[in-house]
Parts: sequence; structure tokens; C-alpha cells
Amino acid sequence: MAGAQFSQKSTNEGGLDLAQDLDTLRTDGIVGKKAAFSREWAESMREDMMNAFWSAIQRPGGAVGRGPRRWYVEIHPEEFGGFVDLVTHPWVVGMCENALGKDYQIVEIGFDVPFQGAKYQPWHRDFPSPRETYEGRRITSLAFNLTGVDVTEDMGPFEIAPGTQYEDGREWKHEMFPPKDIWPTFQERAVRKFPQLGDISCRSALTVHRGTEHASPIARPVMVLGVDAPGAGHAELHDLMVTQDYFDGLPPSVREHLVCRVVDKLVPVTQKHDIEGLVMGADPA
Repeated sequence: MAGAQFSQKSTNEGGLDLAQDLDTLRTDGIVGKKAAFSREWAESMREDMMNAFWSAIQRPGGAVGRGPRRWYVEIHPEEFGGFVDLVTHPWVVGMCENALGKDYQIVEIGFDVPFQGAKYQPWHRDFPSPRETYEGRRITSLAFNLTGVDVTEDMGPFEIAPGTQYEDGREWKHEMFPPKDIWPTFQERAVRKFPQLGDISCRSALTVHRGTEHASPIARPVMVLGVDAPGAGHAELHDLMVTQDYFDGLPPSVREHLVCRVVDKLVPVTQKHDIEGLVMGADPA
């Protein structure tokens, strides 16, 4: 499917305080910006996500399980009508340039969606920590998240343990899943997030986190934009494609950062980043 053309962009492009936000990111491993986009923009994003989900769930490998009643779907940039708005937003650009360097790489666009019946996930990070992070305390990748709904307590809100992005983790299962006997240490720090339409967050994918139990009949899709510092190496987990016409129409500032294949015709994504440890639900700590 082709993403809708969005007419509403940022509602708050001025007044950026990147110094404070970068400090929060480096300290807590996550930071947010309220009302970065209009509610109308976010509602169009939700429509694109849900259309993509119903298409992906019908083909083998189109959606990967991240626990009971919870899926991840990777899409191509032109399947999301707000892609250019998102990756050119001054706050997104500023966070990327300052945290990852001027040559940052856009490597992933997709979304998570839990439905009623989704269970607690185990505490986890999205991939093993590189030496630069657990020894040098340098962030080499970012995940930007944008909610498709106003999140309420019964919608399985995202839960994160601030400051855990620098944990070593090499002794954990797959270097991503801390053993259950230390889950209480993450639960003690845990903060639940209740973003509203138009909000955006930026986090290190290494900050330990989990989805929680989803009781609401309303699905909670959340867009994920993955960005790397040069050499971080996560592009190989994904396979972004764009058509030539779409690529030619992108602003130069987007083309120079987008890691993708330029193709004659888009091929539906077969998800590569399958996080085995998330397939089953977990008991809350």
C-alpha cells in the first residue's frame, strides 16, 4: 500500500532545548518531546500503520511475534506518508546529529502493535551492547517512538528502567535478556510511559524495557524509527527499499542518511529482526 500524503507537520518546531534533552538521554536512556506533531498527523500515521498490519499479517514473514497478541511489522519508507516529515523534524535531526554524529544512518522504519490479550514481555534490550557503550558510555543507536493512540493504563503501556543503557549485559541470555532473578532491580527503577497523539520519544535501544499487559479492546500501534551511528551495524538486520521515483523526490538531507536499496518495484518486507526471547509472554516481576 502507498502511504497517505500528510498535510499536517510539526506543531512545535521552535524552542528546542537539545542540550537538556541530550543530557536526559545520556542519563536516563530515554527522553521525550510533547506535541512534536499535530494530532491529525498522528492519526494519519495510525491509519498507515494499521493498513500495513492487516496487509502484513496475511503473508508469511510479514509480521513477527513479539509475544502473545503482539506483533512487529517493518515497512518501507514510502509506505508511511509521514516518513519525510518525521526524519526531517528539527528535534529528530538534532538528536541524531548530536548523539550519533553528522553522518548518522537511518536503518529502520516499522511499528509494534499489541492487541487485547497481550502479556507482559520479559525485561530486555533490543540487541547486544557494543563495547563503546558498556565501556565507553557512548550511545551508538537511537530508537524514536511515536504512538498511534492516547495511551491509557489498560493499553499495556511501555515500561522502561532509566539508566540501564550502560549495563554490560554480556552474561545475559543472547546478551539481551537479564535473568529473572535480577528483574526486581529493573522493576524498582521502572517508569511507565503514557504518550499522547503527536508526542515522540527518543531512547537508546539498550535501555532495558518491556511491554506490559494489554487489557483494552483498542490496539496500541507505535511507530519505530531506528537510527545508527556509522559502524553500528544494525542496517543488516533490516532491508529498507525505495523506488527510484521516491528516492529522487526525497530531500538531499534525507537521501544522504537513508541506508536503503533503490529498486524498480517494492517487495514486501520479510522481517529479519526476530527477537526469539519475546515470542512467549512473561510473568511480571
